[in-house]
Amino acid sequence: MFRAKLSVVSRLTLVGVALLATACSSTPEDKTVGQSPNKIYADAKDDMNAGAYDKAIIQFEKLEGRAAGTPLAQQAQLEKAYAYFKTGETAQAISTLDRFMKLHPASPALDYALYLKGLVSFNDDLGMFAFITRQDLAERDQKAAKESFEAFKELTTRFPSSRYAPDAAQRMTYIVNALARYEVHVARFYYSRGAYVAAINRAQSALADYQGVSALEDALFIMVQSYDALGMTQLRDDAKRVMALNYPKSELLSQGRRTNTNPWWRFW
Repeated sequence: MFRAKLSVVSRLTLVGVALLATACSSTPEDKTVGQSPNKIYADAKDDMNAGAYDKAIIQFEKLEGRAAGTPLAQQAQLEKAYAYFKTGETAQAISTLDRFMKLHPASPALDYALYLKGLVSFNDDLGMFAFITRQDLAERDQKAAKESFEAFKELTTRFPSSRYAPDAAQRMTYIVNALARYEVHVARFYYSRGAYVAAINRAQSALADYQGVSALEDALFIMVQSYDALGMTQLRDDAKRVMALNYPKSELLSQGRRTNTNPWWRFW
């Protein structure tokens, strides 16, 4: 009886060992074992150039550990953030960049980190299929646009001589236009629903918060229309005078619509 029990235990032990061996054999082989940090970096860059961003991310993560505390490890962090950006992993890209800036506040690549952070949110706001839907950016959630603006603003303020500053400034102008258009989009929505007072308030918010952007012409026109719908002729005429003074060639005033239907936001 004792020998029978021992036999069962032995068989169970052998099965356990076999399962363990099988599990070990299924673990992916780490091909970077024994490789120098420079070799890992070169292979990761090859993956990036080939568009294999997922593979590159794994390589850069290994490089961060192998070359910890070196400039190469810092470069790996930035490259990994860019790879996340290219794969559409916005949250991971921003998290990686925030970590980089926290750990390396004096890095000479800090301007690039800020630029890339702004670019990640900027492209997230653009959306992958805007060229198909032709959807106005102002009709979307503005959270990403605001985060992008803040990153570009910090870059241009702290590093005005950076090679990335001119492009960041141009994108900031674009974002301000998008945010103003968002206010106008909401005002137009209220007007279409007959909520004229709400439309006026939203249009006034655009006029108060943004200066020198094309969307203000539309904001003024919505005010003209809303005051007219409310029978407030004096305020309507005041809004018309302001609009005529600032936009003397306005098609909205002369024709009530625009003849140019191309999206305002196609700068890139």
